[in-house]
Amino acid sequence: MTVESTAARKPRRSAGTRKSPSTKPELVQLLTPEGKRVKNAEYDKYVADITPEALRGLYRDMVLTRRFDAEATSLQRQGELGLWASLLGQEAAQIGSGRALRDDDYVFPTYREHGVAWCRGVDPTNLLGMFRGVNNGGWDPNSNNFHLYTIVIGSQTLHATGYAMGITKDGADSAVIAYFGDGASSQGDVAESFTFSAVYNAPVVFFCQNNQWAISEPTEKQTRVPLYQRAQGFGFPGVRVDGNDVLASLAVTKWALERARAGEGPTLVEAYTYRMGAHTTSDDPSKYRADEEREAWEAKDPILRLRRYLEASNHADEGFFAELEAESEALGRRVREAVRAMPDPDRFALFEHAYADGHALVDEERAGFAAYQASFADGEGA
Repeated sequence: MTVESTAARKPRRSAGTRKSPSTKPELVQLLTPEGKRVKNAEYDKYVADITPEALRGLYRDMVLTRRFDAEATSLQRQGELGLWASLLGQEAAQIGSGRALRDDDYVFPTYREHGVAWCRGVDPTNLLGMFRGVNNGGWDPNSNNFHLYTIVIGSQTLHATGYAMGITKDGADSAVIAYFGDGASSQGDVAESFTFSAVYNAPVVFFCQNNQWAISEPTEKQTRVPLYQRAQGFGFPGVRVDGNDVLASLAVTKWALERARAGEGPTLVEAYTYRMGAHTTSDDPSKYRADEEREAWEAKDPILRLRRYLEASNHADEGFFAELEAESEALGRRVREAVRAMPDPDRFALFEHAYADGHALVDEERAGFAAYQASFADGEGA
C-alpha cells in the first residue's frame, strides 16, 4: 500500500474544525464570563483600589471602541476605506492593558490596537487616514507616546526593545509595551527581540493578543506549547491572562509594567482572547473556522461580562447605559462625517521622495502616470 493511499483512508477534518491544544487553559481570571468576581491572591492587589467610577470608565472605553470599530468596518464596506482590521472581541485585552500604562510609558502597536490608541488619547479619526490612503499615520507618536501603526508583522517588537534599551541608558524609570498577535510570535523579529531584551534586561512588556487565528492559521500551527511559555527559553517570565477579562488584563499588565520599571527586565503577557470578526475586511473567516467556535466565544463577550458585574454590584443603572448608548451613536456619526470630509490624497506625491535628488526613471514614470490620468474624460483619473 502506498503512502498516498494510506493517507487517503485517514479521516480529514473540515476547514472549520480543529483540535485545540488546550480546551481549558490555565490563565489569570478575575471576572468570569457570567460577571462574577474571582479572587486571586497574586493579582488582586493591582485592582484593589479600583472604584465604581473607574469600572464604569473601563466599560465606556470598551463600548466606544467597539462602536468606532463597527463604524470603520461599515465605512470600508461602503468604499470609504481601502481596508480595516477589526478588533471585535479583543476590547478587554486592549483597554485593560492600555489603562495600565503611565503617561510616560511608550507603546509600539501593530495595526489593530484601536482600543490602546483610544486609551492614549489618539483621536479615532486619525487612525482612519492611513486606511483611507490620505496619510501614512495621522498623529505625532511623541504627543501620546503611541507609535504609528506597524503593518510589517512583528517588526515593532524590535523597535520597542531598542527604545526600551535606550530609555534605560537615559536613566528613565518608564516602561515600553509592544503589541503583537499569535501569528507574529513565529516571526524571527520577535525571537530576536526576546533575546536582546533578556540579555540587556530591557524594561519592555511583550503583549501578545492570542486571538486564536493568524489569518486562517490556527494557533496549533504556530506553537506546540502555550505561547506564554516561550518566555522561559529566553530567561524571563511569561503569564497567560484571560484576554476577555478587562480586570485581569489590567492587573497583569500593571504587574508586568512595574517589573519593567523596577529594573527586573521583560515579561511576556499572552492575552488569551478571540477575534470574533474577520482578520481584515479582505478576509472571509467562514472559509476556515466553524460558526460553533465563534458562538462559544460570543458567550465570553468582554463587554457583556463587565456589564453583568456592574449590574450585579449596583455600580451602574439604566441611565448610565442609556447615556453611553447615545454617546456611542454620536461617536459613530462624528467618525463617519470626518472620514467623508478627508481630502483626497495627491496622486503624484508617491513620486516625490523615491530619491533625494530625483531620478530619470522616476521622471519617466511620473510622466506616464500623468498621461494615464489625463486619459480619463473627467480629468480626475481612476
